[in-house]
Amino acid sequence: MGTRHHHHISRLALPKFIYAVLLVLLPASFIGIFINGQKISYLFRPLWDKPPPSFEHLPHYYAENVSMDSLCRLHGWTLRSEPRRVFDAIIFSNELDILELRWRELHPYITKFVILEANTTFTGIPKPLFFGANRDRFSFADDKIVYGVYPGRTASPGSSENPFAREAEQRRAMNGLIRYAGISYDDLLIMSDADEIPSPHTVKLLQWCEGIPDVLHLELRNYLYSFEFPVDYNSWRATVHVYGPWTLYQHARQTDIIFSDAGWHCSFCFKRLEEFVFKMTAYSHADRVKRKDFLDYSRIQKLICQGDDLFDMLPEEYSFKELIKKMGSIPRSASAVHLPAYLIANAEKFKFLLPGGCVRPAY
Repeated sequence: MGTRHHHHISRLALPKFIYAVLLVLLPASFIGIFINGQKISYLFRPLWDKPPPSFEHLPHYYAENVSMDSLCRLHGWTLRSEPRRVFDAIIFSNELDILELRWRELHPYITKFVILEANTTFTGIPKPLFFGANRDRFSFADDKIVYGVYPGRTASPGSSENPFAREAEQRRAMNGLIRYAGISYDDLLIMSDADEIPSPHTVKLLQWCEGIPDVLHLELRNYLYSFEFPVDYNSWRATVHVYGPWTLYQHARQTDIIFSDAGWHCSFCFKRLEEFVFKMTAYSHADRVKRKDFLDYSRIQKLICQGDDLFDMLPEEYSFKELIKKMGSIPRSASAVHLPAYLIANAEKFKFLLPGGCVRPAY
């Protein structure tokens, strides 16, 4: 009798125990999914998303001391009697060091550096005119600079406006500034972010060869934080255009042809920790800052030296194979070969971009 009674109590107690566990686990699971939603969606991206159509890779031939005539012919093009003019157009945020490196590197080949800077970020936060305040740093290129200031709109409190809308507005404004800079049909126009740097020999080849495609994406080597952390060759957004009546400033897919190994994309390659924080809160993906401690200098410093993601995110990949391959820290490289010449010639000034330079000052 006693034993039967004991079993009866156990059977009653068991559901209560399960309910108690579910009561704790279910809210915890929902909170976990809410906090890590982006991570979970990226983990299963190969199941819900299809990769964009693959590019047609144009082989790129280059070696020092090979004549331009030979290089043009290797690509199926012919040598022009004179080089095209080249306009380099960028929308600027706060990447002063990378901008100097870019302009010093490309200076001999560029007719006009066209730069548009807004007084607000893409997320609608008022921002200083970093380029305007540091113009003297770029006096070496003064006669080539066409600088425009875009009066941005600040976000009203609680506004849910998409930052990409503000970004698109600035890209439209850039079209007018490019025309103001004096561009003509058949000139070359480079469309890229400040940190997407075409190699000088790529620009020289495209300006000297007749028969190049009207629009060409540039395959850039991806780096994170510095040239010590090479990621992959998946940077494709930079483009070079033979300017014509339909040319519009964009940062999106514009053709299926991509020119292989055409330069460098150094993302979050800042000298100071305060610049990392500014970029994390200012650019179009600022929603990735999910916790306040994401912006702690000590946390950011640690992640930079480990080659880990600032936003605690998984790689954006379309196959489980690529996803697994890129999970974890980026392996360090001790190579400083085939990098911008100005960087190597001024290694002391730019040591934060080179192997062994991961420790950054705060300000």
